[in-house]
Formats: sequence, structure tokens, C-alpha cells
Amino acid sequence: MAVQEARGGTGPERVHEGGCTCGDGPPGAREGHRRAVAAFLRRRDDFAAGQGLPAAVAHSPSASRQWVSEELTQRAEAVAERGRAEGEAWLARLWLPTVCVVWGAVAVLLLIEALTAIGPGWTDARTAALLAALVVAGALTAACRLHRARGGALAPVIGEDNRMSTSRTVAACWVLFVVYAILLLATRLVAASGHTERDALISGLDLARGAGVVTVLCAVCGIAVLVRRVVGLRILAQRLQKVPAHRPRAADLLTDDSGRGTFADIQYVTISAVALLFAAVRLARRPDQLPDLPWGLGVIVLTSAATYLAGKYAEGGRPAILSVVRAREPGDLDGPIRTGDDIEIRGTGFVPPGAHGADRLSRMVVRIGAVDVHVPLVPVAGGFRNPTDTVLTVPVPADVEPGSVGVQVVTAAGVATNRCIIEVTE
Repeated sequence: MAVQEARGGTGPERVHEGGCTCGDGPPGAREGHRRAVAAFLRRRDDFAAGQGLPAAVAHSPSASRQWVSEELTQRAEAVAERGRAEGEAWLARLWLPTVCVVWGAVAVLLLIEALTAIGPGWTDARTAALLAALVVAGALTAACRLHRARGGALAPVIGEDNRMSTSRTVAACWVLFVVYAILLLATRLVAASGHTERDALISGLDLARGAGVVTVLCAVCGIAVLVRRVVGLRILAQRLQKVPAHRPRAADLLTDDSGRGTFADIQYVTISAVALLFAAVRLARRPDQLPDLPWGLGVIVLTSAATYLAGKYAEGGRPAILSVVRAREPGDLDGPIRTGDDIEIRGTGFVPPGAHGADRLSRMVVRIGAVDVHVPLVPVAGGFRNPTDTVLTVPVPADVEPGSVGVQVVTAAGVATNRCIIEVTE
């Protein structure tokens, strides 16, 4: 029943045609996910208010907690399934809007050229700029069509965690700009009629004139490759926790995995965008050579890239248990830890960034000796009281042997904490 309710009903299977938005097929994946989330939130708040518990478990706090946790886990898995379906459908639809944006940019370029040509008149440089834009737009359209199932032209800038990669996006923007600039010069070179004009265009590609742009291009591309390597090694070393997102978002460029804005990402995107705009203006003013990016601005971009890379090295950290104590309800007597008691695990990093959803929280496990105990979900209005990033509460199962026992937390990202030893008495 839980899964059926979260999926939008228990009625017979329906045929999906045209613009169906029933929520049970690809056209209505977004609506189906929205309904599943709304149903889950209502049920969670009902349980937080003590409503909806079966009479068979209502008399026992431990039994009701376990039943609620299992019920919410099942519903959360249904919501997560809806989220994955919605993400895949969104990616499959993304290529067409991307094509529209690309050709819209070409139309804007044509409009700007037409307006600025009213006084001076139309020139060969304007024609070359438009032709170069058409070539780039055509290539991007072909890429969108080829990778339409994975987001079209945005597929190369989507990371392995299904989020927009800041480093890849910045590098891709600089690569596209440099390719456009070279195509512009090549188009003008084809149309040049005299040796003097051809020699001037070829000299426009000299390193002395485009050293700033070339340096920045090398830096941002190197950062994109290095960041991927750094993140991969830190994940393998369990120094960084990563959980995949249901779908990429534009906000990923400025935020961390949990959706909070980060200084390193924001400054990198902002400074790179400003430098790219300056280079575009220089190219428009001097379409006979690579943009001569001033070294002062180039050093600013390099400093920004170094700051971004340092932020990648500094982020994350391995989760750790600081202490384990016996959980005590008001009125209980103090005493040692026994089987059946609840223990409170205090530490840091138990909930990885981006893993605050119920489907991810339900995957957390506490290893007590040789027994794996799934952390129960304890709902409160608007969220969950257990688990949290710094405190977990789990019962000590009867299968745990008395004596010295190790306690270890395994997070939703699969990272295990240090082992803390507790004494369990009979």
C-alpha cells in the first residue's frame, strides 16, 4: 500500500498518450514525482503527530518506532524511484531547449550586428562572425542530437554524480569561445583577397598577441582534469563523501552537494564570466586577431582557479565517532549498556551532503560487533529527529554478545567511520 500510494494510486494501469500527466509514464514523470513527494510528506507529518499507527504496535514505543521507520523507508524508496524517472525524463527533454538557446544566441548576434552596422555599414568581419557562429551552432546542434538521452550538448559538463560540474562548465565556455575566435579568423582568411590582409590575419594568431587567452585556456582545462582526479582519489581514500543527485541543476555551478552556496565556486564562475565577457568585447573590437587578454586580468583568473582547486582539496572529510553513550529517557535510571537499550552515537559527518532525503537516510547502518543495525527514521514536523549529521540513536540488538564491542557507522555514501569500543553487560 505504501508504494502504491506514493506512486499515485492503486487503479488499473493506464495507457499514456500525447501529453499524459497522470504520473505513471515518461510524459508525466514530473507530476508523478511531485505527487509522490507530497504524499510522503503528508504521511511523515502524520506519523510525527502520532497518527496512523496500527493498534498492534501503538502500545510499544520501540515497536511503533520500528514500524514507522519501515513504513517511511518503503515510501521513500518509491519517491526516489519517481525522482530517478523524473530526472531521466528531464535529461531526455533538455536537448531541444538547448538547441533553441543556441540558435537564439545566433539570432541575437545577427540582431546586434545589424544594429551596429547602421552607421558604418556591413563589413566582411561581420559576415565572418555570423558564419563562425553558424558553424559553432551547427556543431552544438549535432551534439545535442547525438547525446539527447543524456542532456544534449550539456552531457560533457555533467559529472559522475549527476550534477553540473563547475570546472567542466567554465572550461567548456572558454573552449567554445576560443574555437569561435579561430573560426572567425579562418573565415576571414578564406575571404581575404590580398597577401597583406592574409599575412595580418595569420599574424593575429601569434602567441605574443593571444598569450593571455591561451594561458587562461590551459589553466581552466587543466583545472577541469585535475579536479576530477582529486575528487576521485579523495572518494577512494574515504576522505570525501559523494551521493548522486536525481538530476543536474544550473544551481550546481554555485553550490555544494547539499545546495548551499560556496565561495570557491561562486568566485570562480563570476570571475571567469567577467573575463570571458571582456575577451568577447576585445574580439568584437579587433576581429583580425585573438583577443589580447591583459596579463592583469589573466592573473586574476589564474588566482581564482587556484582558489577553486584549493577549495576542492579542503572540502569534505571522513565521518568520525567521538563517543557512544547509553540513551536515557526522562525518568529512567542510570546504568550500563545492555542488549535492548538504545545507544546514542555522537560524532560528525554522519549525513553526507545531498543525502538528507529519507531514501538516503534509511541506508545508514550502525555495525555493533558483528551485527548490522539499520538506523531507524524518527519523524518530526518538517523533517527527521533521527538520524542527524552529529547524533544517531539505535537499539542494541539481542544478538550482540556481552563484553567489549566495537561500534562503527556506515554512511549513505558507503564510508565507514572509526571504531569505538563500548561495554555491553548482561
